[in-house]
Amino acid sequence: MAITAKQVKELREKTGAGMMDCKKALTAVDGDMEKAIDWLRENGIAKSTKKAGRVAAEGLTRVATEGDTAVVFEVNSETDFVSKNEQFLELLDQIQTALLANQPATVEEALEIQLPSGTINDLIVSATATIGEKITLRRIAIVKKTDSQVFGAYMHNKGAISALVVMEGGNPQAAKEIAMQVASMRPVYVSEKDIPADVLAHEEEVQKKIMAEDPKMAGKPEKMIQGILKGKVSKHFQEECLMDQEFFLDSKKKVSGYLKENNASVVEFIRFQVGEGIEKKEEDFAAEVAAQMEAAHK
Repeated sequence: MAITAKQVKELREKTGAGMMDCKKALTAVDGDMEKAIDWLRENGIAKSTKKAGRVAAEGLTRVATEGDTAVVFEVNSETDFVSKNEQFLELLDQIQTALLANQPATVEEALEIQLPSGTINDLIVSATATIGEKITLRRIAIVKKTDSQVFGAYMHNKGAISALVVMEGGNPQAAKEIAMQVASMRPVYVSEKDIPADVLAHEEEVQKKIMAEDPKMAGKPEKMIQGILKGKVSKHFQEECLMDQEFFLDSKKKVSGYLKENNASVVEFIRFQVGEGIEKKEEDFAAEVAAQMEAAHK
């Protein structure tokens, strides 16, 4: 029978096995999902199946450059203890080398990169089984620069945060300091012109409502009101725009001023922080102990 992409995706999500392995398993058992899971387990491919439902929100990020190519990626684990595990660190080294060499466009492509000891996905499944925690390659970013551009890379706290900056002009030291700025001050946009129109429009509406309820605005000319509105919107986004932030090494300067001194401009930046956006499971140990005691007395 013909195996669909939907079946392959479902099996992959349940087992963590690679796409080709999932397709092979489904083909071998005529599309039976449960038998396919067993097939993968029997062949040592789905050792991490029982861990697939756990929340992996710890781990490390990495940023690395090689010539005109840079990579930023995040590998998650269930606890922060794993970030010190030698096998886990070796896994990150292998992923880093493979990403720089192959430059995949997506996580899915990255997982299928073939290495001497198997695919990246195979290495992750093996590490999950050995270490005893769910491990996932969560996200990647591959960035290219031109000859006139400079990379700035910085990892904070051994990879809790990784930042990459692409700068036009300037020098490597200035680029690294801007990467440190990105890591520490969490900008969202390079400048106000990069803010999406719908985000700006939403903030304008919010500020209009606030101003409408302010008695100080009563009777002011429309032109003045529009100017005040523009100023309030700009102030709201000041901390989110890299150019408008205070430079972390000299609060008397803005980042835009520091860049001007170095004859440089920021083309783009990427900032990964471990676990950001992942909803972590809250453990209520008191409730857990109480439940265990109640069960023991039944």
